[in-house]
Amino acid sequence: MAKRFIPWWLAIVLALFSPLLAAQELIADMSAGPPTGRYAFASSTPRSLLELLKGPGQGEPAQPVGHWFLPQGTERGPAVVLMHGSGGIYDAMLDFWPKQFNAAGIAVLAVDSFGPRGVKSTAEDQSQVPFAADIADAFAALKLVASHPRVDPARIAIMGFSRGGITAWRTSVVRIAASQRLPDGLRFAAHVPVYAGGCVGTFRLVVKLDVFSIKAPMLWVHGDADDYAPIGPCRDYAERIAKTGTPVEFLTLEGARHKFDQDDIRRINVRGAQRTLETCPLEMDIDTLITYDRNTGQRLNGEAVQTVMRQSCSAIGAHVQGDRTARDKAAQAILAFFRKTLGSR
Repeated sequence: MAKRFIPWWLAIVLALFSPLLAAQELIADMSAGPPTGRYAFASSTPRSLLELLKGPGQGEPAQPVGHWFLPQGTERGPAVVLMHGSGGIYDAMLDFWPKQFNAAGIAVLAVDSFGPRGVKSTAEDQSQVPFAADIADAFAALKLVASHPRVDPARIAIMGFSRGGITAWRTSVVRIAASQRLPDGLRFAAHVPVYAGGCVGTFRLVVKLDVFSIKAPMLWVHGDADDYAPIGPCRDYAERIAKTGTPVEFLTLEGARHKFDQDDIRRINVRGAQRTLETCPLEMDIDTLITYDRNTGQRLNGEAVQTVMRQSCSAIGAHVQGDRTARDKAAQAILAFFRKTLGSR
């Protein structure tokens, strides 16, 4: 049989638009009960936290893709939205985690925020996709999943990895959630930041009463050998959040590095990875959007913030490594957490 060759011009088109071609048509909701598959849905790309706080739909329109995994059965049950990190959507989000959660009766929407925006990775340049866009996608995903007839809208959690971990805990911020004007009191029922970023630097928020939801529990999962997002600041941050009334648990995975849940168990040096130093003193007040030096309490203006960032916060290079033992331990803890908070089996 003669081989069929794809014309060079068609190959280029397919390469450029493959994320869009792979997705099904844009869906406004899941009320028709779509089965397991890939679905594009409407979101937006707010350029900053300030723009996000103006309400839903800020910035350029976007169409992230959700990989939807339904558990067997016909009963109504819980769901979890998965948000990826700087490397984009990866193997465990499409295989390991959906299998774990589906087996427990939990539906999964694994969100690809980068591919449909034409970005593969932001590890070396986080400005390619604004962090506020991740949050916009998460709340758009929440509304989408809540419309599925097999999902209980009161039992939808969010779980994020690294950069997605920032989204996982930031969606618990009362002011941020309120700004999205969710219908009928809809909110995430639980938040699971996994090797989360944002525990130091300008993403870190001043922790005080009424900043974080006291109704939605948190489970933080972190490896103590992580040199990309060090565990110390996240453990401290979780403890501070707990003291204001939010139910918080923290799981330390001994010897685990960043991205311990990936399939690849080789230790990989991500030489160009942008990271924030553990000693960075910056934090922001969500009510005023003013940045402070948390060591001195000094209020900092834009120029001073940039100076501190250059001198005390910014670094390049880190490691990632899969660890199946750590991943299994994390899965057991997360499933136990979801049994308590979502009523999964």
